[in-house]
Formats: sequence, C-alpha cells, structure tokens
Amino acid sequence: MIKKAYYYLFYKIYKSIEYTSEEFGGAFLTDFKTGLVIGALEIWLLFSIGNYYSIITKKNAELSLTMPIVYIPLVILLILNYFSFIHNDIWKEYNRKFDQLPKKKNIIGTWIVVGVIVFIIANLIYSFYLMSQIDWSLYR
Repeated sequence: MIKKAYYYLFYKIYKSIEYTSEEFGGAFLTDFKTGLVIGALEIWLLFSIGNYYSIITKKNAELSLTMPIVYIPLVILLILNYFSFIHNDIWKEYNRKFDQLPKKKNIIGTWIVVGVIVFIIANLIYSFYLMSQIDWSLYR
C-alpha cells in the first residue's frame, strides 16, 4: 500500500513536470527532475522532524556536514530512491497502470498529492517558525 502510494506520488509529480516541460520546451530528463523533487520533499520532511525533535527535547541541533548523523538519513533516502525509481524502471509500469485509472480517481489522487506536498512544505515552515520562538540561550 505504501509502495503504491509512493509510486503514485512519483507518477503525479512526473506528469506535472512532463506537462510543464512540454509547454516551455524543456522536455528532457523528466524522471531525473521528478526524483529531485521527491528527494527535496523527503529532505524537507526530515528537516521538520529534526526541528520538532529539537523543540521537544529543548536541545538546539547544530548539525554540520562533518557529522555522520547527517549523512545516514540522506544515504538511506538515496538508496531507497535508487532502487525504487532508477534501478529497474518499475515506475514506468506503474505509470502505465495509473494512466488507466478513471479520470475521477486521478483527479482525487491529484488533490491528495497536492495536499501531501502542501503539508510537507507548510510543516517545514511551521517547524522553523516554532524554533524561532524559542530562546535557545536558556537551554545551553
């Protein structure tokens, strides 16, 4: 179920990028662009989780690129995305299946995907807002 939802998210983003790319004359590497968008959404979700963890524990997480804890989730996401989308091109089969869905189901699915994307972005913004409201000098 989660795997199918993940592929549907990829499908809707892919179709959106494909449509806009054709309109503006840049229809190339659509699957790569879609992977970047999904990767960005996943990273933003990880950032918001990290922010909420900092807020709950009252510990300011000063992460730097020299810390291995930063790389572990990123490597896991890269591996997950590689095996989900690039390695075996199974997403193409899912795209064909999703293209055959009734129009009404695809419209509902589009709104769900838009809702998920808006939720991830709003959640990230809100988590940064909450972090800005804390006086971190009290917790050092």
